[in-house]
Amino acid sequence: MSENARQEVAAQKPRMAICYDFDKTLSPDDMQSFTLIPSLGMKPQDFWPESNQLAQDNLMDNNLAWMYQLVVKSKALRKSLSRSYFNQIGGKVPLYNGVGTWFERVNQYGEENGIEVQHYIISSGLKEIIEGNSIARYFSRIYASSYLYSADGVAEWPAQAVNYTNKTQFIFRIAKGIFEEYDEKVNDSMPDANLYIPYENIVYIGDSATDIPCMRLVKSKGGYSIGVFDPEKNKREKVYQLLNDGRINFYAPADYSEDSELFKYIKLVIDQVSINERIKAEQYPLKNQANVYGLYKNMQTMADLMKSAIPQEEHQKLQQELDNMQHQIEGV
Repeated sequence: MSENARQEVAAQKPRMAICYDFDKTLSPDDMQSFTLIPSLGMKPQDFWPESNQLAQDNLMDNNLAWMYQLVVKSKALRKSLSRSYFNQIGGKVPLYNGVGTWFERVNQYGEENGIEVQHYIISSGLKEIIEGNSIARYFSRIYASSYLYSADGVAEWPAQAVNYTNKTQFIFRIAKGIFEEYDEKVNDSMPDANLYIPYENIVYIGDSATDIPCMRLVKSKGGYSIGVFDPEKNKREKVYQLLNDGRINFYAPADYSEDSELFKYIKLVIDQVSINERIKAEQYPLKNQANVYGLYKNMQTMADLMKSAIPQEEHQKLQQELDNMQHQIEGV
């Protein structure tokens, strides 16, 4: 590899994305259950069955059902659901052990290995609640359900409903660097070389069957999927099944501390991404050089075919250019 080519590749720091579900992945329960639902005079164990029944009776998406129920319940109590209120609730949502320091530790380890690590939320929960949490600043993007607000700033209609199947679109958006939810260019074909983040550099962390489409997509594209479970309840049946079904590469307790299994696995993945990127960096100028040689051979063939069709002087000029090109190709 020439020194110039080496420097050119080295200047382009490889990117890696870690995508997280939120409820029961970063936080021990559904975000609505801690404060929001009780503030509307209901218990979570009553709200969720009622919401699910509404969805079944009306062939609704479950996420649209709970978003609708929140608006209905709030209006009945003459209580306004504003963005600032959701943000306030988000600040009270508890997190698993170690989550608060996780992102800086992961970023630092990535930096030490020449990798820029970016973090993304892909959740069926409420974006406005997540935005109010202390960890929101660490995410490049938060993809989650959200409301349309009236001129008075009151939630009145779902603007975005994220469910377990349409979660997968955000993996494609992250990989292609087409981040806006409305941008249909995400459906356009994109060569691997043009990807914002290669699929094999993507990690998805989730906790349940609703994460399966994303887990399966990421793993099938060469990335890594990790299943987590509540360390206090220690119920591993779901992650055992996910691993047996080939949905995930690893499973671990939802403990994000420095000595945790989860941090160990993420460091291993970063190590692997770093090695892969170093290999690609070495291959890049070699492929370019080989491509130039292929172009030269094709042009030489065309020049030979055109020899009798163009004036001798023109052919000599073309041949001189090809000879110069040949001398510039190393190894020829």
